[in-house]
Amino acid sequence: MTNRLPLAGPAVWQGEEIKNSRRWIRDLPASAAAELDAALAAVKRRGLQWSEIKREDFPLGSLDGLLSDIADELENGCGIMKLRGFPVDRYDEDDLRRLYFGLGTHLGTPVFQNRSGELMRAIRDEGAHVGRTYGQIEGGETGDQKGGTFLSSYARTLTNGGLRFHTDRTDVVGLLCVRQAQAGGVSKLASTPAIHNAILARRPDLLEELFHDYWRSRFGEEGTTKETAYPLPIFGLRDGKFTSHYSLTFIEAAQMAPGVPKLTDKQKEAIDVLMATAQELCFEMTLEPGDLQLINSHVTYHGRTPFEDDFAAGKSRLLLRLWLTMANNRPLPAGHEILWRNIEAGQPRGGIQQVTI
Repeated sequence: MTNRLPLAGPAVWQGEEIKNSRRWIRDLPASAAAELDAALAAVKRRGLQWSEIKREDFPLGSLDGLLSDIADELENGCGIMKLRGFPVDRYDEDDLRRLYFGLGTHLGTPVFQNRSGELMRAIRDEGAHVGRTYGQIEGGETGDQKGGTFLSSYARTLTNGGLRFHTDRTDVVGLLCVRQAQAGGVSKLASTPAIHNAILARRPDLLEELFHDYWRSRFGEEGTTKETAYPLPIFGLRDGKFTSHYSLTFIEAAQMAPGVPKLTDKQKEAIDVLMATAQELCFEMTLEPGDLQLINSHVTYHGRTPFEDDFAAGKSRLLLRLWLTMANNRPLPAGHEILWRNIEAGQPRGGIQQVTI
């Protein structure tokens, strides 16, 4: 067994301590409204759609210092940020997308979130069709949907159900809250370096298991069937920089594919301990309209509780999601190319590869 050491630094935090900290909270200054309006007016005059906006099209001179500080805190600090005060109630959804996307280009570079070129996803309950639209397997006999319909990870995001702790395939995930639900939809965040340290202290044998390959399926990502699978460790370390890429749904989907090795009892136990430790160390936060949550996928797991909408009362949950590759991103271990394509620091990476015809 490798003699592993505890991870150190501000990305190692426990929910009880971080929830009372202001380290990860920033506020948009009052002066930002006029600058955002001016940048929005400029791109509209040019007839640019939100997805066409580049950083140079959307000048935010007075905010660049704040956004640079946020990018540094995400990579070198605690790995989570909340930027408060985004004026969501002043704009329709098209203009909000322009503003959010324009702001996003000053933080990083948006990458594709599905195989058909989506750069911004509206996270809302889309109803009963999500499985047929975004991927489902009938009669899945594994995971949390035994004997019924097994939804892809992408489809689950677009229901009102809870989401288990997971990471997304990008350096940073941005979630802008436009509207909150009538009830529920609470965001859950956990530090993966802290999870690493807790498992090291209690069960070093299981920690070592998490540094070994787990098979996952690309079902719902590049692939449309559960058979498109690949091996990757859940935990990785290179040059002192930690990373974890994890979604239990992808692992469960791979277990339904022929030819994929079945999880060992030790692997299953390691996952159980991983999930229990994430729950133990997490904290919960409710995003308010105008809050922009930013999380570094390499050092943070996120999830959510189920929610209930009340359309008549105007309480229907809507978040706008960006996936960003960051100019200051970390190096990743050898073997992670299968998922990230580029593993060197400071290089564009992540997102979902596009379908070529």
